[in-house]
Amino acid sequence: MARPMRIQYPGALYHVMCRGNERRDIFRDDPDRLAFLRILSRSLEIYSVTLHAYVLMTDHFHVLVETSLGNLSEFMRHFNITYTSYFNRRHARVGHLYQGRYKSLLVEKENYLSMVSRYIHLNPVRIKALEKQSSTRKFEHLRHYPWSSLPGYLDADRRRSMVSYDLVLGEFGGDCAQGRDRYAKQILVDIAEDLDVRSLVVAQSILGSEAFVEKLSREHSGAGEEREQPGVRRVKQHRNQGVILAEIAKLTGKGIDDLKREKGDLRRVAMDLLYRHGGLKGPAVGELFELDYSSVSQERKRLREKLAADAELGRLVEILEERLSILKI
Repeated sequence: MARPMRIQYPGALYHVMCRGNERRDIFRDDPDRLAFLRILSRSLEIYSVTLHAYVLMTDHFHVLVETSLGNLSEFMRHFNITYTSYFNRRHARVGHLYQGRYKSLLVEKENYLSMVSRYIHLNPVRIKALEKQSSTRKFEHLRHYPWSSLPGYLDADRRRSMVSYDLVLGEFGGDCAQGRDRYAKQILVDIAEDLDVRSLVVAQSILGSEAFVEKLSREHSGAGEEREQPGVRRVKQHRNQGVILAEIAKLTGKGIDDLKREKGDLRRVAMDLLYRHGGLKGPAVGELFELDYSSVSQERKRLREKLAADAELGRLVEILEERLSILKI
């Protein structure tokens, strides 16, 4: 199945969801959740992104974000890489944390902002353990769920500074006691009616009116075509290879000739970054380091084993990945 289009433009609003690889937990405890929120807050500042709503579940998360610079991909790359590095280091693990790329819906702000915020906020009661509870009991569970932006919408004293509440509450009379009360009442209605926006999604990636969809089709009809062009991919791989090796050299003083000659952990790190972030396959990495592709696979496996026990090496990888994310690699 073809991937849905990734449409980006200044002021675009997105509902973004990431799920753990093989549906495994991406939060093992509250320190993980707190670290996630700290990293999210920092990423919002770096990329000038506005957060309207969020919820953290055990094996996935949802955010509703507005990109003033039209830079969702850069924001999500930096954010996800940084949290993955934190999680892997803390729990002595390696490899992918998330199940493929993040999923995003481009949302029409004027007609669907509030609806999507409420859909996100209902996630904690969409679990089997609560399915037979009354709407009132479910609402109380949501009101006291600590890993969601909903408590801040209902009680001004429970707000987080990184969340922008006024635009959503504007649809309910404003950011005031009356507006918060109306939002709470709508949440109760949504619980009873089991609000679900998925049936309204167009082309796997857009939530909006017919006019909104037609406008996007006219203005962004070529979006996503670049990835189908092999020549473009090769140019990107060549650029990425140079940027990755340059960042390693800046941080360690070791160039490609040093990495070939000295072998060891740093060479393994270079191979792994070129494979995971540079878009190079095993044979291409092997050709660069004058190895066969099976040796590349073995070296990357040795790196994963070493990372599980070597905090200093893990920190080096984390620093490099964060720098590459800022450079859009």
